[in-house]
This record gives sequence, C-alpha cells and structure tokens, in this order.
Amino acid sequence: MFEIMHEDGTSRIGKLHTGHGIIETPVFLPVATKGCVKTLTPEEVKKVGTKALIANALHLYIRPGIKKIVEYGGIHNFIKWNGIIFTDSGGFQSIKNFPCKINDKGIHFKYPNGKEGNFTPKKCIDIQRSMKSDVALILDDCPPYPSPKERIFLSVKRTVEWAGDIKNIKDKNKEQLIFAIIQGGTFPDLRKKCAQSLAKMDFDGYAIGGLCIGEPKEKMYESIEATMPYMPMEKPRHLMGVGSPSDIIKCMSMGIDIFDSSFPTRNARHGTVFTKKGKINLGRNKIKNDEPLDEGCQCYSCKNFSKAYINHLFKEKEMLGMRLATIHNLYFINELIKKAKKAIKNGKFKEFKECYDSVPTR
Repeated sequence: MFEIMHEDGTSRIGKLHTGHGIIETPVFLPVATKGCVKTLTPEEVKKVGTKALIANALHLYIRPGIKKIVEYGGIHNFIKWNGIIFTDSGGFQSIKNFPCKINDKGIHFKYPNGKEGNFTPKKCIDIQRSMKSDVALILDDCPPYPSPKERIFLSVKRTVEWAGDIKNIKDKNKEQLIFAIIQGGTFPDLRKKCAQSLAKMDFDGYAIGGLCIGEPKEKMYESIEATMPYMPMEKPRHLMGVGSPSDIIKCMSMGIDIFDSSFPTRNARHGTVFTKKGKINLGRNKIKNDEPLDEGCQCYSCKNFSKAYINHLFKEKEMLGMRLATIHNLYFINELIKKAKKAIKNGKFKEFKECYDSVPTR
C-alpha cells in the first residue's frame, strides 16, 4: 500500500508499506547488485541513513544460485540486511563475457561456465518470490541508447506483453509488491503508449526504465516529463538508474518517489565526492588542508578524517579511501533528500530547488 502524505506542487512525500516495514518517500536505494554495496558492510550502509537496497535477481540467480539463498530463508538473511530490499533483473546486458539474446519469450543467455539458460517473465518473478524480496520488478526489454524507433517499439511491445504474462501473479503473494517498468526510449509517443498499457494492469508501483544510459540530459528530462502524466498518481513512481544530486532534486520536482543508482558509490570509488559547493575529485588534485570533505557534514568520514588524508589514500590506492568516500556520498544523498522532504512539508520545495540549482558545478 502507498499513501501520499504531503504535496507541494508536483513534489510529494509518501509512505510505502512493505513486508519489512514502512519507508517514507522520496527515497534513494543504493545498488547492491550481487548482494552488497561495494566496499561497505550492511551496518555501515545503515548508519549513513539507508533504509532500502536494490539487488539484481539475475546476477544472484547465476551466482550463488537461488538454492543457496532459499537455504538461508531469503535474501534478507543471506546478506544480513533487515531493512527493505527491492530486486530487479536489469543489467544483464552489462555482464562481461555473458552473451545473451532477447526474443519474444524472454532472455536466452550463457552462464560464465558455458551453460545456457532462459529467463522468462514468469521465471523472473518466481525467482524474486523465492528470494522473498519486498519489491520485485518485472522483466522488461531495455534496448541500448541509441536504438532506432522500430527497436524501441518492439521493446515496448515485449515489455507490455511480459507484464501481461504475470499480472495475475501479483495478488498471490501479499508480502511482496510487484512493480512494472515503463520503456519507450526517448520517444514521447512510445512512453505514453507503454505507461497507459501498464497502468491498466494495476501493479503495486511503476518504474521508469531505459534512461540515464547515454542519452543527453535534456532528452532524459523530456522523456520523464512525457511519461509522468500517464503514471497512476496513487501509486509509487520509481526512476531507475538516476542518482546524481542534481538529477534527484530535478526529478523530485517532477513527482518521482523512488530512485536507485550506482552513481554515488561508483563515483566515490573513483575519488569523486559530493559537497554543498559541488563535486571534488580526490585522486587528481593535490589537497593540503585539514578540512573535512564537506564542511559541516556529520558523516563518519567528515567527522574523523581530513580531506588531505583521504586524498592521500586515493593517491596511494588504499581501499580505505574508497570506503570513506562511499560512506560520505551515501550520507550526502540521504541528507539531501531529508532536507528536500522538509522543504516539501513546509511548502517551500520550489525555493529549496532554486537555491540548490544556484550552486556551481551541479
């Protein structure tokens, strides 16, 4: 169940009820593709304010295998995370040495050991049900960017048909929510067609997929704006793969409730950290001062270590540098969303966004 608690223009705050508790939206989900947020323990991820993660069902199905996860009683116990877990099956295109073909029935792929397998819409949901994730996302066809309109049309057709294959399954497991994923590339008419078709199926929530994969930023925003009017207002709206601070604030202003992305953690591992004054690259610049990464920040990294020291760790390629930067970036995103929600509650989100947009290098 999803409740809308506050609205300020098109921005909103809601409560999503799941099998592992209630989460207030807008919310950011760090990516835990293979069951972990890279470089951090579950306790560290929790301490930066994270309430929910998103893991990849296909990756986990391949290794360690669904049998192992079921032996532990589900994914929560297997990865030792007692918060909320979303699972999806995207990203299979990015697995190195993992050739796959998409057809009307699903995905045909080869395991790293050479064996072949099929991933159908029903199998995708069955695996996620066995994992006992709180929110499962249906199988979709996400073409790369750029793709011709004919290919995007086919992806919409497949995505809608696959959703239809499992639309009746969603009522059989009350503990797990099922979200559909809207495709359509950067073509407004196809976004509308996909969103309208999926909305009729009454899923528990709706995600916007197929963006932030190389298209120009303005095209991404235009595609989101073209999709939003056709998404059910009373259901949670999830934007997949978008996680930069500026994109989160911009898309909150459009009415997005849930974000997931590896952007904050991947940037951290490469030495880029977020601050109130913009981004800092720790690996490239020579930093001598004893200030924290971000003045006034209360994360573990900023309270205990100087910018100069963390810069030194990156130059020496010490893992601790990656860990401290990851802690900071996740804390920064969670605090940013917390401040944005406060502005929505006070009816001042527009002013908050304008103030945030005025900061250079966003």
